[in-house]
Amino acid sequence: MEPVVEFQELRAPSGHAVGFARLNAPKSLNALSLEMVRLLYSRLCEWDSDASIACVVLYGAGEKSFCAGGDVRSLYRAITEHGATATNPAALAFFSEEYRLDYRIHLYRKPVVVWANGIVMGGGLGLLAGASHRVVTESSRLAMPEITIGLFPDVGGSWFLRRMPGYTGLFAALTGASLNAHDAKVASVADYFLADAQFEELRRRLHSACWQSSADENCGIVTDILAVLTRDSTAALPPSNLQRHAVTIDAFFAQRDLEDAVERIWGARGQDQWLERAASALAGGSPTSASLIWELHRRALTLSLADILRMELVVAMQCCAHPDFREGVRALLIEKGTKPRWTPDRLQSISAQWLAEHFREPAWPGGQHPLHNLS
Repeated sequence: MEPVVEFQELRAPSGHAVGFARLNAPKSLNALSLEMVRLLYSRLCEWDSDASIACVVLYGAGEKSFCAGGDVRSLYRAITEHGATATNPAALAFFSEEYRLDYRIHLYRKPVVVWANGIVMGGGLGLLAGASHRVVTESSRLAMPEITIGLFPDVGGSWFLRRMPGYTGLFAALTGASLNAHDAKVASVADYFLADAQFEELRRRLHSACWQSSADENCGIVTDILAVLTRDSTAALPPSNLQRHAVTIDAFFAQRDLEDAVERIWGARGQDQWLERAASALAGGSPTSASLIWELHRRALTLSLADILRMELVVAMQCCAHPDFREGVRALLIEKGTKPRWTPDRLQSISAQWLAEHFREPAWPGGQHPLHNLS
């Protein structure tokens, strides 16, 4: 069997090397499994401490997807087979190690290029968001659609969605709206737009670059390479839905009240096809997820990235113990095409106690938060 992550080191004329890591599960659209997380984390740590590695590139196998999110089917099996608890060992291992990997990318000392072509959802955005050089293409379709499966935009989503302009991040979280390459740049989750066909040219230029011993200098080298390649692709950048609807999106949240915002978004149906799809996803999504998204957005305002990831781990594990995550995965991914039966099934039925349960820290194995040592 082929490895689920393939690694390659290309030696440059300077004697330095570029490390390439390819997610290699194209049949599942490179959905991120625990094995992939562990392989990536281990190799990134090795490359970070290896003075000969000047730059790291992360990309996905196939043309359809960089990474379509976490392997939630495996999580569903783990929860149904081993218990819906807030300390399910398989779920705890996956979420905590995935978040640790994302945090490592945010703090990486060397340039990290993420080539985010095709579908980029959930955990794929977690890998993309913290990279130093984030590249999207004409095929890129980014989304955080967790509301449709009874979860919430995790992997640091409470950090990077809050940093999108205006209320666009909160809108994207509540609706799972599909973002194109231009949207990704407007939302500050991507830095460069290149054509899909330019990947091999990027590889060639990185391979032949005159790398230095300084990480800052090498970041500049990558920036210069991408800037040159971008000149040939800018004309193909698609129109941005986020930019076009920015005023409308901000108006949805004028009252800063969740129920009012939901009503306003639903009321936008019929105005525009992109808004229509976003409103429909919200209408069919989990009311609990909508409430969690709203509360996470509020709490994240003054928190560091490390504290946000710690908070998200608590909520993710509580989602494993509560019904909507299992129900959403069952309906949409296991028994495809069925309608989820949410608990509660109306936003107005979400009590303060129900919401507070999702933020209650579990009794962690070993007595400490698994991400206690993030700094």
